[in-house]
Amino acid sequence: MSERVSWVPEGVDTGRPSAARLYDYLLGGGHNFAADRALAEKFLQAQPNARTIARLNRAFLRRAVLFMMDHGIRQFLDLGSGIPTVGNVHEIARKADPEARVVYVDFEDVAVAHSQLILEHDPLAAIVQEDMTRPDAVLLAARDSGLIDFEQPVGVLTAGVFHFVPPEAGAEAIVAAYRDAVPAGSYLAVSQFTQDLQPEEMAGIVEVMKKSQNPMHPRTKSEIAALFAGFELVEPGIVPTPLWQPEGANTDDPDKAGIYAAVGRKL
Repeated sequence: MSERVSWVPEGVDTGRPSAARLYDYLLGGGHNFAADRALAEKFLQAQPNARTIARLNRAFLRRAVLFMMDHGIRQFLDLGSGIPTVGNVHEIARKADPEARVVYVDFEDVAVAHSQLILEHDPLAAIVQEDMTRPDAVLLAARDSGLIDFEQPVGVLTAGVFHFVPPEAGAEAIVAAYRDAVPAGSYLAVSQFTQDLQPEEMAGIVEVMKKSQNPMHPRTKSEIAALFAGFELVEPGIVPTPLWQPEGANTDDPDKAGIYAAVGRKL
């Protein structure tokens, strides 16, 4: 039997698990359903470190946003933003500049609906319901929001989303479209699952996610590097999430991070 609560749009099949709600569950959020939790438990069986991986990915997003803020970025395009949890991009950015602007992009109905509730009275942040693999539609919606000035540098964020883009969709061409839409001095942040780290566990995750709306496609370090064509990687390059510009002492095992992370600056 499907669950139904007030913030779930009509027509959403809550009995069919989604990656956005699974991630919410792993982060300790409350916007997930029985089917998502059941899938998450299988995910945890394949990768017992999954909660830590999710936390490390979220922490990378925070550091990447703050890095971009330190380098003059005041507007962000967050692709595949998912279900809002504590530590959203606009919350992070506003601590550095109260006027920072954010356009979130997601196509999952629950993620969009809850984002709309959170951002209802925020004139400097918006959610658009589009598929990030359709950059023309996303860029048009971002322009129409009035929040992104594409004549000024933009921080393009893709945290934990490109592993849902299959090889045949052409991830490099998708990133290139966003790259070409922003001026020099813009930044791109990428984090995504890789088979280079814990390949046996990664194979198990791939198998589990075949049962969801969002099959997973891990990439090698070289395949992730290809996404940064036209960008100069900032130090330390493409590394496991806990190694990307850590704050203070780092006690997390990078070999168990599961996800590579990197930030690049458009030349």
